[in-house]
Amino acid sequence: MAEAQYYVAIDLGAESGRLIVGIFDGEKLKLQEVHRFRTGPTYVLNTMRWDILGFWREIEAGLSAVGAASHKRPATIGIDTWGVDFGLLDRDGEMIANPYHYRDRRTSCVVDKVCDLISRREIFERTGIQFIPVNTLYQLYSMVESDSAQLSRAQTFLMIPDLLNYWLTGQKACEFTNATTTQLHDPRDGWSKAIFEKLGLPLAIMPKVVPPGTVLGPLLKDVASQTGLEGVRVVAPASHDTGSAVVGTPGSGASWAYLSSGTWSLLGVEVEAPILDEQAFRHNFTNEGGPAGTFRFLKNISGLWLVQECRRAWSAAGKDISYAELTELASHARPFVGLIDSDDPIFLQPGDMPRRIESYLAQPPGMIGFDPGTTVRIILESLALKYRHVLELIEAVSGRHINSIYVVGGGSENRLLNQFTADATGRVVFAGPTEATAVGNILMQALACGEVGGLADAREVVRRSFTIAMYEPKSRTAWDEAYGQFVQMLHTSKARAIEKNGMPG
Repeated sequence: MAEAQYYVAIDLGAESGRLIVGIFDGEKLKLQEVHRFRTGPTYVLNTMRWDILGFWREIEAGLSAVGAASHKRPATIGIDTWGVDFGLLDRDGEMIANPYHYRDRRTSCVVDKVCDLISRREIFERTGIQFIPVNTLYQLYSMVESDSAQLSRAQTFLMIPDLLNYWLTGQKACEFTNATTTQLHDPRDGWSKAIFEKLGLPLAIMPKVVPPGTVLGPLLKDVASQTGLEGVRVVAPASHDTGSAVVGTPGSGASWAYLSSGTWSLLGVEVEAPILDEQAFRHNFTNEGGPAGTFRFLKNISGLWLVQECRRAWSAAGKDISYAELTELASHARPFVGLIDSDDPIFLQPGDMPRRIESYLAQPPGMIGFDPGTTVRIILESLALKYRHVLELIEAVSGRHINSIYVVGGGSENRLLNQFTADATGRVVFAGPTEATAVGNILMQALACGEVGGLADAREVVRRSFTIAMYEPKSRTAWDEAYGQFVQMLHTSKARAIEKNGMPG
């Protein structure tokens, strides 16, 4: 057996960050979590920000723990985070301000303003990315529209993982999988000059784009000496967390879909080229870059965010209920009390989510409201039905038949939602690994070091290394009836949106 190699994955999510050591012996991968910390937004002067310096402090603490450990020195370090958000550097390489959180309200109504200047069809043709207000495109344009002093001072744009990589190595570069989430990048031709010119965005601040698996260089001397990790190199894995999660998904062949389940649910298939036809555009699909020339054809679905926000609201009201307890309560609640579309704009911003759900379902004012178990069951059932709807669209647009769904990420531990997904879709659901993002991050580092041959080999390592749970569909009658109601609800909502805003152009 080959000598074990050690790698460090720094995995930042919307609720928490983790530093995980991966130990790879050439056959199997083992994970050891060495540090975990909270992330989440910080509210300053009516804006939502990321406390990026707080994250940096936690990353240094985690790397110091790795450096002090008795195990072998890691070969490399890799960072992945969510997409779309960014930091701006001035001419001295100093960060100008804490990055905005993608849910900050400054992008409200910006999509329509952008599409008055450049058509939706052209934006999609040039980028392949779906239209969501959180996208980098609308964040940057909101700064142009407000004549932002920050933007006028900016000399360099860096996505969140790229900013952290810059602080680790001194190298300014944007990794491909994350660059594609911006809706500013043409996967065939780099940053889209046409979009920048038509919207008055500063193309000169955009850095070079590097492929996943690029070795950026060694840790800066001060970082290395502080953490005890002299000589350790930094690799840009698939730095968009979904990109890494899909690398860490144990599917094989071409008849499976992935579902990266967490704050967001990202449901899609892996393809060899972006799908940019009229159907993909009309159904608002996205094409995000992956490793080895692949693309993730998918939809972003607002996922367990609704449960997270409900739990936060109940906790503020004195009901501190764990996620496990909420799921247990939901399992005993009455089924199909109501159906919601988790992607309705009413659910995008933080706030009193239980009340918003009741409002969406037109519950008369003054009623007591739903209990937590019923509310969570409404969310989970609606998510499962949304997965079925999106899966059927994926099959229609891609021409690919899907017979199984691989659920990865923190949501893969929600057994009730996994069973609902199997029942609603009629497909076999495989769940795990939970830490697929860190797994994919580590395997991309191993690939960069020549320890793994390619994507197929990486996924074989996942299958050998982790236990995967299976959920088979059960009785379908009630789910089929609910699905008919769900689709009608979606059509009604779409008709209202078209009447209000007009057809996308």
